[in-house]
Amino acid sequence: MITERTLPYWLLAPSLIFLLLLFAYPFADAFFIAFRAEGQWTLENFRTMIEDINFGLSFWNTLLLVLIVVPLQLAIALTMAMMLTKIRAGRDLVLYVWTIPLGISDLAAGVVWLALLSERGYINTILSSLGILDGPALWLSYETPVALFIAVVLAETWRATAIVMVILVAGVQLIPKEYNEAAEIFGASAWKRFTKVTLPLLKPSLQTALILRTLLAFEVFAVVVALGGRDLPVLMGEAFLWQFDYRDNGVASAYAVLTLVISIAFTVLYLRVLRVKEEAQ
Repeated sequence: MITERTLPYWLLAPSLIFLLLLFAYPFADAFFIAFRAEGQWTLENFRTMIEDINFGLSFWNTLLLVLIVVPLQLAIALTMAMMLTKIRAGRDLVLYVWTIPLGISDLAAGVVWLALLSERGYINTILSSLGILDGPALWLSYETPVALFIAVVLAETWRATAIVMVILVAGVQLIPKEYNEAAEIFGASAWKRFTKVTLPLLKPSLQTALILRTLLAFEVFAVVVALGGRDLPVLMGEAFLWQFDYRDNGVASAYAVLTLVISIAFTVLYLRVLRVKEEAQ
């Protein structure tokens, strides 16, 4: 029977059931499969994963993408959020335009950038017509791994910076204006107000944004497939390959478990570095 005391639990029940069925159970199943082979508990799947010729490259590609894309997105999103606080006329329109990429799927974003950067894409066409290039340049080829990597960084930055910006905009709006006004009265410069007032008070929002983006960055897959296919191995790409091409769900689960463990490690790091005191919350 629903009472005033049990009402909150009833309201939370659908979300908890959703999380258990679509998140908790698949995670537990992946761990179970990763540590089992031929009916025995073993680390054989992880050994096969580590001995995979593409494991090292996919690991470092993924880690490098995260270490480049996440700070870059954070810096851009923070700049955009602070710019929005200064805009008076047309603020909603600017926010709308900046959040358009949120409505685009990972694969669609990859296809958009493929249309721009492919051999017969728009950028090659424009540069060739202007006489800057003698012919189409190969940017998305195994022969140009640096250019391909940069293309993925650009596509991921364009696609996912908006979600970080939305979180930071919400955080900035929660900061009482009186703090900045008091600092300005006491002669603090704009940079001092930003570093000594705004950033410390943004810690909860920064923490949330970093955790969310890092988790999703480690799972990067569709954009890489659209732009580079197998020419730029990443952890989730290798998991997909072992699951659907090699039909080995044990090694695929090992890749998934490794990605999850690394993501949790980064989450713990963010929680410790950006720890918010109880009284500040």
